[in-house]
Amino acid sequence: MPNRLTEVPLVGGTNNRGLVVRRGDTVRRPLRPTSTAIHALLTYLAEVGFDGAPRLLGIDEQGREVLTFIPGDAVMPPYPAWALTDDALRSVAHLLRRYHEAVAGFDMTGHDWPNVAPRQYDEGLACHDDLNLDNVIFREGRAVALIDFDWATPGSVVWDVADAVRLWAPLRPGRYIDDARRGRELERMRTFVDAYGVELDPERLVHAVRLNHDRMYRLIEDGADAGNEGFAAYWAESEQRVAETRVWYAEQHQVLVGALC
Repeated sequence: MPNRLTEVPLVGGTNNRGLVVRRGDTVRRPLRPTSTAIHALLTYLAEVGFDGAPRLLGIDEQGREVLTFIPGDAVMPPYPAWALTDDALRSVAHLLRRYHEAVAGFDMTGHDWPNVAPRQYDEGLACHDDLNLDNVIFREGRAVALIDFDWATPGSVVWDVADAVRLWAPLRPGRYIDDARRGRELERMRTFVDAYGVELDPERLVHAVRLNHDRMYRLIEDGADAGNEGFAAYWAESEQRVAETRVWYAEQHQVLVGALC
């Protein structure tokens, strides 16, 4: 059995693929140019008592950030059936709403943030902005914590909700969905928005979904071009899907808007 000093690689992620490890009850991750900003955010969440994010513990002897390990299950392929239920989906929406309420008073000025949301969606809210399935921790089928705040950025409720529904519905051509969510994309989008519990303009939300998709994959493509191995591998397997999804958004725009009305 591993002792508390044994480092166990944690799977998942793209940018830091293979570089994130668990040691005892802590997680060790590489520092980034924006780490100071992310650390300020995590410190604020701890100060206001939000229990759905890791706590920052400091920097270790190897220059890595040290975070608390949050026990539970991250949703990794092949996705377990419980993770694709509407109850799990609603719990993600409830967790995101709790996070937004907790972080509403955080002042984002004075820090360098990655990948700021488009101007029309930047309202100064500290968005998680990377709500992929493997960045949510579950216990007993309920979402309890968000992890991997690397891409946290100034944005708005609609920007973060757009990111979440794009990934959790998911919003893409059906041929790129090979699990129980296929054929239920619009229904799941509506379920998430209803569970979040704030009235959002359907047109604006759908527009944000498209911009969020394009920006995310532009960042991945740029990372691949810059030599990031994780991004390169991901881009190689997703380039065709990304192109087809972009066309799908244009063709299905009114259908998506109608599903929210």
